Amino acid sequence: MGKEYLKLLLLLLFLLHHVDSASIIKHLPGFEGPLPFELETGYIGIGEAEEVQLFYYFIKSERNPAEDPLLLWLSGGPGCSSLSAFLLENGPLTIKLDGYNGGIPSLVSSTYSWTNVIANVIYLDQPVGSGFSFSKTPRVDIPSDTGEAKRVHEFLQKQLFKKSQKGYVLGNPITSNGSPINYRIPFSHGMALISDELYEV
Repeated sequence: MGKEYLKLLLLLLFLLHHVDSASIIKHLPGFEGPLPFELETGYIGIGEAEEVQLFYYFIKSERNPAEDPLLLWLSGGPGCSSLSAFLLENGPLTIKLDGYNGGIPSLVSSTYSWTNVIANVIYLDQPVGSGFSFSKTPRVDIPSDTGEAKRVHEFLQKQLFKKSQKGYVLGNPITSNGSPINYRIPFSHGMALISDELYEV
């Protein structure tokens, strides 16, 4: 399956190479007919001179986009494109492997898409260098969780509607094989998920 995924990724890179800002994508190679959902892709410039360009895929909820929450999906890394989640985990399309014999793999609608049941989803290629995200200048800072968090925060400030609901979901969030349970409460407090009063109890 790696070759099929790579071929599709290269074809998408060719098609999206000249995307400078938000574009509505109505057709994708390997999918018959127009897409049955709204797909927006593009770059958001980050930093004072917008030297970092973060690439995203935004899919509106297929239920009620105005009322459904917005979910930001980060595939993690270092270096994993969110295209993998879009096509292989919870996106509205998946790669059809049955009958594949080379060339561009076929794409089919997925019955497991989160946009079908719960949310609008932004898939973000992050950290810089993942997927289609890139930097226009040599990086002078050492990559860090703090630096990447600041970039994602700026992306959200530039991309989002102020009225969107806030929240988060973590998939496989273990950061230590030791005792991560001891960090849950301080982490939740530090992320403003629980109040000072509840934290003191």
